[in-house]
Amino acid sequence: MSYPFVTFVAMTTTQLQLGADGENLAARWYVDAGYRIVDRNWRCRNGEVDLILERPGELVFCEVKTRSSQRYGHPVEAVTPLKARKVRQLAAVWMAHHPGGGRTVRFDVAGVIGGEVIVAQSAF
Repeated sequence: MSYPFVTFVAMTTTQLQLGADGENLAARWYVDAGYRIVDRNWRCRNGEVDLILERPGELVFCEVKTRSSQRYGHPVEAVTPLKARKVRQLAAVWMAHHPGGGRTVRFDVAGVIGGEVIVAQSAF
C-alpha cells in the first residue's frame, strides 16, 4: 500500500554525527551551568527526549536541534508546536515512572550551530 502524504527520509551518517555532537555540546553547556544529567535520549514507545537534567528544585526536559547552517533558520525555531506537545507528553510519562515531586518543571530548546550552543529556557 502506498501513502503519498508520508515521506520517509533516511539520515546520513554525517547527519547522525552532527546531531550527536550537538547533543554532547548541549549536555556540556548544562553541566557547566550546574545541572546534573538525569537521562539522555530517554525513549519510550511514544518517542524520545534528548536531555533530562536537574538541579535542586528544578527538572528540565530539553529538545536539542543541531544544524550546520542557518539556511532554514535558527535551530531553535525548528521546534514546532506539535513537537513541543510531544515533549510535554513524554515528560509526563517520564515523571510517572520517576516519582519525586517538589520540583518545578521546565521545557528548554537547545540550538547548536557551528559549535555554539544557545539555550532557550522555558521555550514552551
